[in-house]
Formats: sequence, structure tokens, C-alpha cells
Amino acid sequence: MPRVIPALLLLAASLLVTQVQATTFKIATLAPDGTSWMNEMRAAAKTIQQRTDGRVAFRFYPGGIMGNDKSVLRKMRVGQLHGGALTGGGLADILPEAQVYSLPFEFRDFAEVDYVRQQMDPLLMERLKSSGYIGFGISEGGFAYLMSDAPIAGIEDLKGHKIWVPEGDLISRSAFEATGTSPISLPLTDVLTGLQTGLVDTVATTPTGAIALQWHTRVRYLTDTPLMYIYGTLVLQQRAFEKLSKADQQVVHEVMGGTFKRLNRQNREDNQSARTALRGQGIEFVQSDAIALQQWRGVIGMAMEELVEDKLFDAAIYRQLQQHLQTYRSRH
Repeated sequence: MPRVIPALLLLAASLLVTQVQATTFKIATLAPDGTSWMNEMRAAAKTIQQRTDGRVAFRFYPGGIMGNDKSVLRKMRVGQLHGGALTGGGLADILPEAQVYSLPFEFRDFAEVDYVRQQMDPLLMERLKSSGYIGFGISEGGFAYLMSDAPIAGIEDLKGHKIWVPEGDLISRSAFEATGTSPISLPLTDVLTGLQTGLVDTVATTPTGAIALQWHTRVRYLTDTPLMYIYGTLVLQQRAFEKLSKADQQVVHEVMGGTFKRLNRQNREDNQSARTALRGQGIEFVQSDAIALQQWRGVIGMAMEELVEDKLFDAAIYRQLQQHLQTYRSRH
């Protein structure tokens, strides 16, 4: 019996150490449960928990129950949350230059996106870390397109339309105001009601977003020119993440990094399928001619230059994006 007692004490001590070292990250996301994004996140969390022998776990709060990106960041700052899945626009509060990919009419196709992201993704992740947050890669949301109840091929066609812009999205507001329109700011959760009541009649979203949010039931036309590139990422507070052992940090980086690469590929395929589905639902795709495109890019480009001059984000990052695009276009 005397030998059994020390053994039991040793076991209890080891269990106590394991319990003390266990970390559960509380993560908020707008993605509803059951979506491919949440399925991938839960699978990644399970793998991490297994590979760290239970030392690292994730608890998700899906479907926007913790609020929008600003609310999530606020809760992260006070310690109510450890992290969140944020859009490029949502990252603006902690990393203004993260919006550089989402500037209107910068990218013309996915080939340009792939080239620029290969050059700049690592830089943005480093900038994010310097701001006190850890990222694990970027997940493509896809190109957002204008969708409306009437065909829009050029700037002149916007007159009289009630255009939605996300709350706090200075870039989108500035872009549409430059065209002579007065956009209407609404939270994401109120847009469908706005479309149903006529408060707004024009939105910008990805094909998958239009279907998932049911906005496609209230529009009849899609302007088939990429308006802006949408993306998201998962961020964790650096101070919380670095409490993990180096080995456990490596596991999280490895598993989450691989997950974001898969999501990036899957989301592009999903958007292609969604485009086909929209056509099948009777949505008419509207083409803009070269003159209309030149006008779009000229007017909105000037508005973006003004935002850079106003130091909305790092001008050097903006110039770097433009240089990469020029390099790619000169080769193709």
C-alpha cells in the first residue's frame, strides 16, 4: 500500500499539470454552422487537439452570435474572445493595409490575384504579427460583383439606384460616392430585409454569398466585371497563442495553414459552381464594354488615390500591389 500512494500522487500531479497546460481558444465567426468553412475549422480543431494530446482546443461561436467584425475585435481586446475569422475589411482596425486586396477594380481576373498574393501574402501575415495577432493564411472569398434589379453596365447606369455598402466600409462608400451616388450603409444581417422592402436595390457580393444569404432571390442582373476581391483569415491574439509551447504552436500553424490552403481552393470552385447556379436561376449576366471599364477604373482609381493620400493605409503597400500588377501584365 505505501508504494501505491506515491504512484497515485504522481498520477494526480501529472493530470493536474496537463489540465493547467490545456488551452481552449474561443473563436467567433460569421460563418453559419454546417458550412464548408465551419466543417473545415472543426476538423482542424479536432486534429490539433489529437496531435497536442488535448493541450490545445478550440471553441467556436458561429453564425455571428458574437456580432460583426468590430464587435469580435472589441471582445478580443477585453479577453472575452481569443480570436475570430475576419474579412479583409474587418482587419482594417488592426491592420489598415489588409484592405489593399479589396480595393475596387484593382484585379481583372484570378490569374492576377494568384500572382500578387504569392508575392504579398507573407508580407501581410508578418504585418499582422507585428500588430499583435497571429494569422494562418488567407482564404479566398472570391470576386464580388454588382447585382441589382436593373442592368448596370457603366457608371451612368448607377443613377437612381439605392446601393448597399457594409457598415464602416470607407473604401466602398468612397468608391460609390465618386460615381455620384449616395450609398446606404447597413449591417450584413439587414441587407435581405432592405432588398425586400426596397430600402436598397443594388448589392455587391460573391456568387456564393448571394446564394447563401438569399440575396439572389431579390436581384435579376449581375454585372460580370470583378468589382473587388473578398478574402478572410483567422486571427488569434499573439499573447494568447505564444503561451503555448513551441511544439504546440508548430502543430497549430501546420494544421491551420493546411486548412486555409484547402479552403482557398474550395472557395474558388464553389464560386464557379455558384455562377452556374445563378444563371440557372434566371440571373442575367451584364457585360461592360471597354469604354465603360475605362471610366469605372479611372473614376474609382482617383478616389482610391485620395484615400491613400489621406493615409487610410500604407501607401508603400498600395504601390507595391500596383507594381506587381504591372509586372504581371507586362509578361502576359
